[in-house]
Amino acid sequence: MTTPLSASSPDDVTAVCAAHDLTLDEFHALQSHAQEAKTRAYCPYSKFRVGAALLTRSGAYVTGANVENASYPVTTCAERVAFGTAVVAGYHQQQAAAQAGNGNAAAAGGGEGGFKAVAVATDAVGPASPCGMCRQCIREFCDLSVPIIMFDKDSKFIVMKLEELLPLSFGPDALGAPDPAKS
Repeated sequence: MTTPLSASSPDDVTAVCAAHDLTLDEFHALQSHAQEAKTRAYCPYSKFRVGAALLTRSGAYVTGANVENASYPVTTCAERVAFGTAVVAGYHQQQAAAQAGNGNAAAAGGGEGGFKAVAVATDAVGPASPCGMCRQCIREFCDLSVPIIMFDKDSKFIVMKLEELLPLSFGPDALGAPDPAKS
């Protein structure tokens, strides 16, 4: 297991930002948005709050929180809520539209599309990674080099690229479909 870093350490944060092409403001905004989203989790059964924040390539932040259900399989993880919200907002389509030069990117929220980073925050001791289902959901919309930043209750964090969390991944390209992360 990777040794957690500290979000209160300027050296740790600066090194991670440099390694993953993030600004200090983007890192701290991802942390803040994920932790704030965690406060809105609906988890009366597990009491395990999770918040997620996505940073789009256009600089927008999209959040989600876990939403539990008495029928446990109906529960939706924070990461999937965030990506569902981003899809509805059109962020998964912006990249293709921007590259095609047809102007639809502006109609879908403006700017370059796609996702630059994902953050997840929990109340656990030690950072918790996205579950397997969420890793596959992230793969649907993100390039394998996208960093996943995982924060614990004390703002300690681990960063791994999607390809590290989901080696030998199965994505849209395996089905001959356009890969939204590479469009």
